[in-house]
Amino acid sequence: MSAQLLDTASELAELLWREHTLYRERTGSVVIRGAHVERWISLSPTGGQDQVLIRAGRILDGGTTAPARSEAVASLTVGTAELAAVCRRLLAETAAGPAPRNDRPRPGRARKAKAAKGAGKPVRKSRHTGLASWLIILVLVGVVALFVRNLATAF
Repeated sequence: MSAQLLDTASELAELLWREHTLYRERTGSVVIRGAHVERWISLSPTGGQDQVLIRAGRILDGGTTAPARSEAVASLTVGTAELAAVCRRLLAETAAGPAPRNDRPRPGRARKAKAAKGAGKPVRKSRHTGLASWLIILVLVGVVALFVRNLATAF
């Protein structure tokens, strides 16, 4: 079954994407990764005769895979074109949903993310004129008042 699954997956990969990576997992599943479209397809054997569980999901930033967003059971006896149609339907369902949220910035882009995050925002979140600023203003007003008083008494 696994040899047939690998052959079917390689034919399917050629139909779905020009650029793809095909690999086998320890569980016996075969995964087709389309990194350029940020999607993956998994073909897993089921308990039934010539049946396969097809799962589709997204590839997150950094290359990790998100959990499957849609899945279907199909027969391997149908042609590769019919399996490709099922895969395309699952990929369309995957693309239609909201993007998975990944709060971690991409490696090497942390500095850009921080710069973009702070762009256009004030640097301080506190009041601009604090207590120390008011004390300095009062001292300056006092010095100016003493200067004007001394200047007025001289004439």
